[in-house]
Amino acid sequence: MAPSAAPILDVRDLCVTFLTKAGPVPAVKSISFDLSSGETLGLVGESGSGKSVTSLALIGLLDQGAELSGEIWFRDPREPEAAPIDLLQLSPEARRQYRGKLISMIFQEPLTSLNPVYTCGAQVIEALRLHQGLKADAAKAQAIALFEEVKLPNPAEILGRYPHQLSGGQQQRVMVAIALAGNPAVLIADEPTTALDVTIQATILDLLRDLQTTRGTATVFITHDMGVVSEIADRVAVMYHGDLVEIASVYDLFAEPQHPYTQGLLNCRPRPQQQLRRLPTVSDFMEEQPTDGGGVQVVSKVRTPAEKAELLAEVSPEEIAQKRLVLQEQAPLLQVKNLTKAFPMRQGFFGSKTEFRAVDDVSFDVYPGETLGLVGESGCGKSTLSRCLLRLIEPTRGAVHFEGRSVLEMLPTEMRQLRQSMQIVFQNPYGSLDARQTIGSAIMEPMQIHGLGGSAAERQARATDLLERVGLDGSALRRMPHEFSGGQRQRICIARTLACEPKFIICDESVSALDVSVQAQVLNLLKDLQQEFNLTYIFISHDLSVVKFVSDRIVVMNHGRIEEIGPAEVIYNSPQQPYTQQLIAAIPDATLDDIQQRQTVLS
Repeated sequence: MAPSAAPILDVRDLCVTFLTKAGPVPAVKSISFDLSSGETLGLVGESGSGKSVTSLALIGLLDQGAELSGEIWFRDPREPEAAPIDLLQLSPEARRQYRGKLISMIFQEPLTSLNPVYTCGAQVIEALRLHQGLKADAAKAQAIALFEEVKLPNPAEILGRYPHQLSGGQQQRVMVAIALAGNPAVLIADEPTTALDVTIQATILDLLRDLQTTRGTATVFITHDMGVVSEIADRVAVMYHGDLVEIASVYDLFAEPQHPYTQGLLNCRPRPQQQLRRLPTVSDFMEEQPTDGGGVQVVSKVRTPAEKAELLAEVSPEEIAQKRLVLQEQAPLLQVKNLTKAFPMRQGFFGSKTEFRAVDDVSFDVYPGETLGLVGESGCGKSTLSRCLLRLIEPTRGAVHFEGRSVLEMLPTEMRQLRQSMQIVFQNPYGSLDARQTIGSAIMEPMQIHGLGGSAAERQARATDLLERVGLDGSALRRMPHEFSGGQRQRICIARTLACEPKFIICDESVSALDVSVQAQVLNLLKDLQQEFNLTYIFISHDLSVVKFVSDRIVVMNHGRIEEIGPAEVIYNSPQQPYTQQLIAAIPDATLDDIQQRQTVLS
């Protein structure tokens, strides 16, 4: 829908400062933008850029420790004759009349936003009765209508279900229904698709576009994924360390980004249609330099087309084919034959026993020095398979051979020795490190367990060397996990894995929780370490564009079975199975022609 001329929301010189014991911390620094009815403004930037703080300031959910200044003018499109209101001048009680009813929000993680002890229907009905004053029967009928509008299957049935009984995509649709319960004029969507599979993400984006068309809602869509922005936004505002560094139409921003930070964001994400040698990072495009006044200015590092071409250098098809030939001339490092993991189930309390096959008759080989990508949606069996390979859970049947030895027939003492060679990097770096253990202790502990490194001094020197290899310095040894960012923690987890001197590493969604630039740094690091130590990877992800960049071959899984297996470029360019085709079609990777065509249709 084309935006109306008069802005519904006009933000002027908004500043947000958090008052802490260490002093004031500026989170949003004098930003200004506007938003019209029917328009979608993409608000992008990495973690810590101020996106979510800006959204919370708009809806009035910042706590008392935040100091706000500036103006947020809101014009109710249903009362065109009424004068705009500065929301920052309202009392908390008056502000509450706008929140949920006129300005509503979809939060990032639906499972933590929904109340687990109330049914989904009860939570939507509560919002309807609060904002629209409906009686119980009318609110229930309207809740069913909202569930139909957000395209939930069997709306009347889902009304009585609890959040944990729904899939991630269905939970997010319930969150959208709650946000729409007040029939808001402005909808703030804070990373609503970040935790979702690519196909579910595509359906949520389609839903938001449909709602914008039918309701004329103005939307602020917050994300760190420039691919998603290209699919949904009319204009894009880019934030960096609390500053609004660039704002433009989505086509102009993608065609000619002006700020070096924007250029870096656009180039960080893997491009499935290209096979880059390395992924560029934000630091490749910009650097911060001190100013005479004691501040910091951002300057561009890429000054010529030749320098940019060097950053975006590609691997030739001949090199890819030659590497594959060399890899497959070797004997397989890992052989998996007819592997199955079945979980017992019972239909009802007195019902007969059945089994659910999370991994169903899976077979493949992995060669030394190869990266085998394992891709599929949540619940397809990827993580269960990885744990079966390491015997973190016991397979039901099948065979796993590592260097010709049967893993499933090994005694516990033999498995302990084997785990020195077979390691895993888990998805969540926050949960993978002991919060009470220093980084040095976490890295040296595997050396002690496996008898590596000799003396304590030698182990400490080895830990320091590993930290330096993953881009950190030795001072990190004495620090605690909470003192590091998510990307730094994941580097520490990789260093701890390398402490065992493994031959084979499973990376289980190890970059999915990271910002695009940090993700690029970790993917580049994994490739560098593979070359240096001749490592073999199984790289698990639901993001096919990431898997294609890092993998030599790709396995596509669906409902516990292998749908398709082959060279990465063949799987992407010529998928044979409908499921693989669906995954590839859902990747948000709009070209300039796609963006221009969508903008033409909307106008």
